Amino acid sequence: MDDQFEDFSERQREILSRVRAEGHGTIEAFSRQFGVSPQTVRRDVNILCEAGVLRRVHGGVEPPSSGNLLYSSRRVLNGAAKLFIARAFATHVESGQSLAVSIGTTPEFAVQALSGLSDLTILTNNLNIAVSACDRDSWTLQVPGGLVRAGDRDILGPETEAFFDRYQVDIGVFGVAGVAEDGTLLDFTESEVASRMAILRNCRRSFLLLDRTKFGRAVHVRGGHISDVSHVICDAPLPGKIAGLLAGSETRVTIASGDRA
Repeated sequence: MDDQFEDFSERQREILSRVRAEGHGTIEAFSRQFGVSPQTVRRDVNILCEAGVLRRVHGGVEPPSSGNLLYSSRRVLNGAAKLFIARAFATHVESGQSLAVSIGTTPEFAVQALSGLSDLTILTNNLNIAVSACDRDSWTLQVPGGLVRAGDRDILGPETEAFFDRYQVDIGVFGVAGVAEDGTLLDFTESEVASRMAILRNCRRSFLLLDRTKFGRAVHVRGGHISDVSHVICDAPLPGKIAGLLAGSETRVTIASGDRA
């Protein structure tokens, strides 16, 4: 079972594993398997469905349709790893700096980890991050105009790209949906890639924040390479081939785990 589901109980993880393997599962079968009441299984299933990793169908549950999970679902997955990554990132930021922050749950964790700093300028196209930044009296917040994408609560498109192109910031910080075996960075849509690349070309230092589940993930829109960024922060050692590619580059790598970074 993937580490991204570590926030679930052992029984919930086993239910999820079986459904992913068999494509379907019933309340009655899980009740017999674990020796618990159907009501207990329903509570487990409700938690998994609310997290977006399963969905209810007649007679039981099945995996959700393919594609990215909703933002609210992704936020609860692999939370411990995202927190470690965010804390490691925060050690590279100082009061008074300017940051361009992309969409994604890990960048949201990263901004929250900066709460002890003052006089930050935050440029972001994610409304969850914007709301978090609004809680800091001494911070300056700027967001682009445009249509808000439902569920993800972010703003994408030409207006967002032009927004990031109008500024030169100290730090650009972003995540990705996946990293290919050759180090190519991947996202779900062309607009997501375009927004991320606009941040990359307009910052003095760039930070790619990602957890281990992003390596080898089936995502298809290409945009940039892992060696393009100044600093990679991950919760686990990078795959051997990618680590080898970065060994001869100027990209720094930090492995953030537990209280160590």
